[in-house]
Amino acid sequence: MKLWTADGLTLDARRHPGDGPVVVLAHGITGDLTENGLFDVLTERLTGHGFEVLRFSFRGHGASAGRPRDMTIAGERLDLRAAVDWAAARGRGVAVVASSFGAVSTTLSLPELGDRLSGVVLWQPVLDLRATFLEPSLPRGRALYGDRSSLRDNGFLDIEGRFELGAELFEEFARLDPRAAFLASMVPALVLHGDADEHVPYEVARDAALARNHTSWRTISGAGHGFREAAGEVLDRTVDWLVAYCGER
Repeated sequence: MKLWTADGLTLDARRHPGDGPVVVLAHGITGDLTENGLFDVLTERLTGHGFEVLRFSFRGHGASAGRPRDMTIAGERLDLRAAVDWAAARGRGVAVVASSFGAVSTTLSLPELGDRLSGVVLWQPVLDLRATFLEPSLPRGRALYGDRSSLRDNGFLDIEGRFELGAELFEEFARLDPRAAFLASMVPALVLHGDADEHVPYEVARDAALARNHTSWRTISGAGHGFREAAGEVLDRTVDWLVAYCGER
């Protein structure tokens, strides 16, 4: 299926039917609606519990319209809104599971979408754009974003020949604060982060989750970015929380 955004782009999407609330899945940067296979398994688990699932690729990702270098946080927020609009129209409640950079558009959109959401689950969330991208504090971030000469010379940063991050996106990194938006929201949340994450700062997510009301926090011991061998624990905790907090009463 396709979703249409307010600025006229089409997004590649998949609907997985169910009779219960709708869970929208928001993937990370450079990824797509599969989230390296994790969203495939999560979808199967959630539909087994009666949830309907909507997953989509953000603009510039996967089979959705747009060039990677033109992708912005503002644009991703329009993409997420299109998905939540579709889900809300089902009339059965909406939750969002957002992974990594997908948490940026999700948290920043909570002021306008929060009253439509029964809960959010954040996997390894990017909550500090400066510490992740502009002044990367971890080795993977330094390797990917430390040398920004191509951004200066060409207007985009080449990520290992597989993705391009544009100059406008880096301008957003300097002025947007997903952590503040998350802390200001009252939407119930589950946050999971690996304490061996080499890309996105674990401590930022931990401290934000522990400082926030209506928030469950789970350390995924020994897990790096993407969870890999710890995926089973992440999926179990996610499904259990969604059933408890967002399932049909």
